[in-house]
Amino acid sequence: MANRIAVCAGRALTTLSIAAVGTLGFVGTAAAQEGGEDITFTRDIVPIFQDNCQVCHQEGAIAPMSLMTYDQARRYARRIKDRVAKRLMPPWHLNPHIGIQDFKNDRSLSEEDIQTIVDWVDSGMPEGDPADMPPPVEWPTGEDFQFRGELGEPDMIIYTDAFDVPASGNDLWWRPTVPTGLTEDRYVRAMEVLPSFPDGRGVTHHFLATAVQETSLGGLLTEWALGKTGEVYQEGTGKLLEAGSEIEFEVHYYPNGTEVPQDRVALGIWLYPEDYVPEFPTRLRFFNVAPQNVLEIPPHSKPIYQRQWVMNNPVRIQSFQAHFHLRGKGASMEAIYPDGSVELLSQIDNFQFNWHNNYIYADDAAPLLPEGTVLKFTMWYDNTEDNPSNPHPGDFVTWGDRAADEMGHFWIGVTDLSQEQFDRLKAEREQIVSDGAGASGGGS
Repeated sequence: MANRIAVCAGRALTTLSIAAVGTLGFVGTAAAQEGGEDITFTRDIVPIFQDNCQVCHQEGAIAPMSLMTYDQARRYARRIKDRVAKRLMPPWHLNPHIGIQDFKNDRSLSEEDIQTIVDWVDSGMPEGDPADMPPPVEWPTGEDFQFRGELGEPDMIIYTDAFDVPASGNDLWWRPTVPTGLTEDRYVRAMEVLPSFPDGRGVTHHFLATAVQETSLGGLLTEWALGKTGEVYQEGTGKLLEAGSEIEFEVHYYPNGTEVPQDRVALGIWLYPEDYVPEFPTRLRFFNVAPQNVLEIPPHSKPIYQRQWVMNNPVRIQSFQAHFHLRGKGASMEAIYPDGSVELLSQIDNFQFNWHNNYIYADDAAPLLPEGTVLKFTMWYDNTEDNPSNPHPGDFVTWGDRAADEMGHFWIGVTDLSQEQFDRLKAEREQIVSDGAGASGGGS
């Protein structure tokens, strides 16, 4: 069940073999109808929608239509079947058959749920008994933080200074600096970025926040792009915000035909209790796989880029997020261990520009990597007619900040560990695995 909280270049090493994963195959129509005769909207479909879909598919939320009632679902049933069968919806772009599969924010559908929806549509979309309908879920609105239901009210909400976004024109960048108002040092345990509602989220492309303070965080405070919600850290893991600190924002706007005057983006911050110092400071590391002056995508091509980084100390990987624009298609992260063994940690094989998912590993699955591990990143592009998101397959595309340009990098939540911490966490993980209660999550 999905959680309702709705993450120096080395020498050339082993080349990744990228598997082409096709559309899921389902049983034939006749068999589906036979298997779906007893499937009803009220008893079988609504629970799936509540667990995975309605957080976005409700009035005023980010999705283009609501799926709260039978009439609404029936109207879009054929489209729903197509999207879930192709694993385009819910937006979870990881390959479901390889790599780590345990995530805190997994909103993907199981094979069983997909088959249930397909069978329901193929059997004529029966409504069922209204008495079978589960109680409605009270969802956050577009003006609300999604983490609020799980974490409560944010301890701090910091807004960017107001900016007037015109209805038309080129991409725009707004870089205000805003004081946090903190009078004592505090540690952050979660953050969520909330574009303004309703019009601001339609023109906000990405958002970067950097803590301006004496102690460096070793990377950004947080990052946000289309489709992302935020970051939640493991217990005992956090980021320091110092008394008197400021936050330097970068907001990338792109006009979409609607003027948005005095727009402000909100950063919600949840803090650990006063005087609490987490054992594990964490940071958001930037791995630039296809940088400026390197990234080139010729017309009608499908290029692949790779880079490697050596981990000079043991690390725990908290989260995994790829950043592309319109030609991005897939990305992977491999661990090449000091003993020469190789593990594919995670692979995105159907990237969608409107959904920059941050994949937050479950606590007992977050990769534990020993000193000397090489993290190998691969990113591939599709600048052909095969890519439905591609506006102009005949263009020669290079690196750039605009949505019409392209990028290729990862934001990885990394916690640096001492050898003692690594050994302890690895032993705890091995005990959990031996007890049958978790996944290994790396650590050769």
